[in-house]
Amino acid sequence: MALIFVTSNSHKFGEVREIAARRGINVARKNIRYAEIQADELEEIALLSVSEVCDQLQTPCFVEDAGLFVSALRGFPGPYSNYVFRTIGNRGLLKLMTREEDRRAEFRSAVGFCAPGKKPKIFLGKAIGAIANSEKGNMGFGFDPIFIHQDGGGRTFAELSRLEKNALSHRARAIGSFFNWFV
Repeated sequence: MALIFVTSNSHKFGEVREIAARRGINVARKNIRYAEIQADELEEIALLSVSEVCDQLQTPCFVEDAGLFVSALRGFPGPYSNYVFRTIGNRGLLKLMTREEDRRAEFRSAVGFCAPGKKPKIFLGKAIGAIANSEKGNMGFGFDPIFIHQDGGGRTFAELSRLEKNALSHRARAIGSFFNWFV
């Protein structure tokens, strides 16, 4: 039986499916509509989202929410990363960073798991790095072309193969914690 990952993002699903396969876990994607609240904490978003989708599906399932937190912008865009990416994109964020010397940033991920009749659980992951001066690479998605991981050899997430990214990413760390607990 497959573990249900509720996401509309095929890129996220591909990354998670690869991590799961290396651990012998079968993951299936379910793309259903649910209300994703806007909140200042990823954990709160994941908690409420997974509770809602578990109620809808009446089966164990998990969700993942992520955000890019930029130090010079006091954590912006954070949990609002999806909206910010859709509205101003990488170029807009780079423009906000034009005169900034402090380029530190981190990606954070919150995975929420829930089974019917049980309290949801949250698993967290983080990737520390910096904002590049320009977009680089054509792999990955979202802010990947402007995020340089501290252990990525100076390359952005979009310059790394999926295998390389899954060895370093915030999502891989949160999913890894979840799978360690789950199995």
